[in-house]
Amino acid sequence: MLQRLAAVFTGKISRWVTLAVWIALAMLLTFALPSANENVQNNAENLPDASPSIAADHMLQQYFPDSSGVPALLVLQREGGLTDTDLQAIQALTEQLTNQTLPAQESVIPLHLMPPVALQSIISEDGSTILVPIAFAQETETDVLKENLSFIKGWLQEHTGSDIFAADIGDGLTARFTGPVGIAVDATDLFLDADIILLIATVLLVLLLLLMIYRSPLLAIIPLIGVGFAYLVTSPILGWMAAQGWISIDSQSISIMTVLLFGAGTDYCLFLITRYRDELMHERGTRSALIQAFKGSSGAIAMSGFTVVIALLALLLAQYGSSHRFAIPFSLSIFIMGLASLTLVPALLAILGRASFYPFVPRTEEMERERAARLNRPVKPRQEAHKLWKKIGGFVTEKPWTVIVTSMIVLLTLGAFATQTQYKYDLLSSFPADMESREGFKLIGEAYSQGELAPLTVITKGLDEAALQSTIELVKDDALVDHVTEATVSAIDASYSSFKIVLEIDPYSLEAMDYIGTLQQQLDSIAGDSSYWIAGQTSEQYDTQQLTIRDNVIIMPTVVVLIVLLLLVYLRSIIATIYLVVTVLISFAASLGLGWIILHVGLGYDAIQAAIPLYAFVFLIALGEDYNIFMISGIWKKAKHMPLKQAIREGVGETGAVISSAGLILAGTFFVLCQMPITILVQFGVITGIGVLIDTFIVRPFLVPAITQVCGRWAFWPSKLKLQAEKRSEQ
Repeated sequence: MLQRLAAVFTGKISRWVTLAVWIALAMLLTFALPSANENVQNNAENLPDASPSIAADHMLQQYFPDSSGVPALLVLQREGGLTDTDLQAIQALTEQLTNQTLPAQESVIPLHLMPPVALQSIISEDGSTILVPIAFAQETETDVLKENLSFIKGWLQEHTGSDIFAADIGDGLTARFTGPVGIAVDATDLFLDADIILLIATVLLVLLLLLMIYRSPLLAIIPLIGVGFAYLVTSPILGWMAAQGWISIDSQSISIMTVLLFGAGTDYCLFLITRYRDELMHERGTRSALIQAFKGSSGAIAMSGFTVVIALLALLLAQYGSSHRFAIPFSLSIFIMGLASLTLVPALLAILGRASFYPFVPRTEEMERERAARLNRPVKPRQEAHKLWKKIGGFVTEKPWTVIVTSMIVLLTLGAFATQTQYKYDLLSSFPADMESREGFKLIGEAYSQGELAPLTVITKGLDEAALQSTIELVKDDALVDHVTEATVSAIDASYSSFKIVLEIDPYSLEAMDYIGTLQQQLDSIAGDSSYWIAGQTSEQYDTQQLTIRDNVIIMPTVVVLIVLLLLVYLRSIIATIYLVVTVLISFAASLGLGWIILHVGLGYDAIQAAIPLYAFVFLIALGEDYNIFMISGIWKKAKHMPLKQAIREGVGETGAVISSAGLILAGTFFVLCQMPITILVQFGVITGIGVLIDTFIVRPFLVPAITQVCGRWAFWPSKLKLQAEKRSEQ
């Protein structure tokens, strides 16, 4: 069947038809459907409506519409103290925004109506800083928010006569936008040109690595053509699905999808190309060599791709929005890349033939003699293929216990450091230090309580005045609370009241998130039959933490179970499935531990984003099994007609080169994420790239073959290969 399938894509006419179909499909989808980047939604909600913090926001909007909305915090500071001219400009701004509201603007404090005494009360104690909240409607498009902030910046610069938002203006008036709106706008700006930069960097890196590995310009371009067509097909499909409202995609998922396409896609192409090159050393006919290469590698490629697709689809079980949004783009891109590697790439290789490998063209021994005679040159002795990796295979089979013990000591030691990893849940800390919203937060923390950046709002229902006052006094006494505002009664329903809590600590810190649990206990103790809700950024982060824990507990085991089932179907061996999965899990722990050492000790991060372990787990487990499947399938095939020890030695020798090349390229593409300006991608790139290298150079060539050698014929149990191995051992 595989031979017939290969013939479909490699025939004299059908190869050109295959290429034409891909070109037509890419052009049709590109021109007929919107691209993924046209339907990016960077402000999509990450928390479901059932989350307590989201329910609290809805209550706030319903019963306290004047205090609802998403705030943009405008902070203005002059080191020597704000002047009367500064205050007049600020008052003029609030008058402008009151008389002519901006799109989606809900409220602004009318500073222009405040008497001087009241105005002084909202200025910092040292007189240097003032904070002006400007609220916008929930779920306003980021582009609209950005235009609004740009208008305010232009207006202030015009009325103050200087660029007060410049990076460094000395002792003059300084202004910064921060808060939820400022953070959202900065997050979008970080990705404005990042996709193009990431794409260029990834293409150049893959091209350079392919040239170093194969030293053939044409061969380096072929995988990139396959990846390019896969991207051209994937992007409009995702854009159309997003336009229909079936899925939502963000810039972060598009960036990682690009990396995944180039890394995993190039790997699949290399699996076929390497086998094709080996076959050309023994087959005179290029088409017959290609058919044999397809027959020998297509099953592993298809199974590898299917494993990754299924593992990534498990992210659909995530309730946290960002994780859930990854599932479709990632799995669809790998599925389409798998199709391209099994149809388009064979067609391209068939079209180019041996010229694909120019100037180092692989030929049979007979062809080499004919060429030497034609050029009147001596025949060069043929070097043994995969010499280094065959030596490694020999060492592993001769000293398997040494390899197992050494590898496990290294991996478990690194894995122990994973338990020391610290996590954070806020977006602000992932920004560069010179981003406007982060600088604004710093200004607020220096002049006011840091909690002013994101105060908590408690909404109560059914508390009488005495109980409400007792609740406020109870909350005030907590050491983490800077101050609590007076209660406000809803004008819509008098049974609802609210008050704000301004923390003394960073509202985005883990300590502030832990305070939510304390606050819930305090409110429970006094609530009785009444109800309460807690709104605010800290409350949302607390819900994010709980959802992250829930998603990890559900998705990680699900991925493991799915991969176990796939391996059982493909290998028909319980023993091999067990140790293949266990080694990948140990490799993941080692990756997380070594990644934490590099990020914390080497790069100075005090914590990593809490979503990273789940992302890294899904990628590393799925991609790690990719290499397992490719190597073990080679060993299994050889074990059908030779002793297991020899099969392992030759299997490692033949697959070691391609797996190491593929691993270097895949790790390199993930490391490209390190040049992105947002630290969650830097951290993800470091941990995942390290994980791929550990899989490539420790687990796959050493640990897995050594365990297979120790297990002997039981590695095949209960498949028929075990019986065949027993018969050969008896003979």
